[in-house]
Amino acid sequence: MKLSNQYPTLSGKTVFITGGATGIGACLVEAFLQQGAKVAFVDILDNESNQLVDYINKQYIDPELKFYHCDLVDIPALQAVIAQVEVDLGPIGVLINNAACDERHKIEQLTPEYWDRCINTNLKHYFFAAQAVRVQMCKLGGGSIINLGSMSWHNCQGGMAGYTAAKAGVMGLTRGLVADLGKDHIRINTLTPGWVMTKRQLTHWVDRNTAKYIEDNQCIKDYVMPEDIAAMALFLASDDSKLCTAQNFIVDGGWI
Repeated sequence: MKLSNQYPTLSGKTVFITGGATGIGACLVEAFLQQGAKVAFVDILDNESNQLVDYINKQYIDPELKFYHCDLVDIPALQAVIAQVEVDLGPIGVLINNAACDERHKIEQLTPEYWDRCINTNLKHYFFAAQAVRVQMCKLGGGSIINLGSMSWHNCQGGMAGYTAAKAGVMGLTRGLVADLGKDHIRINTLTPGWVMTKRQLTHWVDRNTAKYIEDNQCIKDYVMPEDIAAMALFLASDDSKLCTAQNFIVDGGWI
């Protein structure tokens, strides 16, 4: 994977990515390393994470990359990892809240415990990661927080009410933090992907009928790929977007 744009202000910057082992997250890890950034990522998937680290080490010369095992529903563990990243790589200048789980569920299957799991997995740690990196970003004179949203709730997609509720909350969280963080020159935006053709999507959800549905609803008929999301993330993380905050940047091929 090689993206065309180069952002000199990302070189040497410490970037923290949640859910970085696979899919969009893995693409983000590689994209920022290509910019000369120092990248730390967390995930619960040890095998996939170690495979990504091995791949990066073979593809790049002396990449500054750190993987930390962390279950993001364990907020103290997340806070501890973020503190350790500062020790290992320096203060975090870019936070990408990417980790999520779009598991499908029927209304009648939802229990209070399952609902809490949906919110904790897809929203709660976004806030506490932002809270934890704020002090580090202040040391740098500012920073960028990118919250990954989802077109699923915009499009009234059914079959996963807990997930869509959490993802709608992501935009509310972005807007709710922007004034407080702006005082510290920290900008925060939502990056909303359309239907991205990750391995997980192709394995679990996208069949011939789904592919036809996507084609019928996108103005641009090309599939949205992880690289398309990474390209927008690079811009939002760089100083080129220094006055972009409180916004929702949608990358979906023009969903009708």
